[in-house]
Amino acid sequence: MLSKLKPKLYVDSIYYINFEKLKKRGINSVIIDLDNTITEWDNPGLSNQVFDWFEKMKQAGLKACIVSNNGHRRVAKAVENLGIPFLARAQKPRRGAFRKAMEIMETKPEQTAVVGDQIFTDVLGGNRLGLFTILVVPINSKEFIGTRIVRMVERRVLKSLVPQKD
Repeated sequence: MLSKLKPKLYVDSIYYINFEKLKKRGINSVIIDLDNTITEWDNPGLSNQVFDWFEKMKQAGLKACIVSNNGHRRVAKAVENLGIPFLARAQKPRRGAFRKAMEIMETKPEQTAVVGDQIFTDVLGGNRLGLFTILVVPINSKEFIGTRIVRMVERRVLKSLVPQKD
């Protein structure tokens, strides 16, 4: 079971993800979490730096889909100017939203990476489907109260699974 919580890659932020290396692995599509992965929790928008990152991803030939456990209005508002598909109320780590995102991007598990800041949602959900999982350090410590509680357990698990970042 613990192997399902271990990311394939652990980096400081989305900006440390090398798109060319992903392509060499056969990855053509990326499922991306919203809160504390590409923006702060409860931030209604995205920074210019995030927009540039998505543009570089597109230029590298990768497709993207945002998958979030947040409600539709929150996700839609945050990514409205991004021009990529999104799924809200994903119920991660359940597999349904990951499958739906792959269907939208017309890709297969072995061609898909998932990027997120939580091992119990993003990494577990991605690993359950055989996706290439990338864990990022959360952008900010300000989070939903439930997430803060889960983070205490996550820190302990992470220390035993992933001793250091790449």
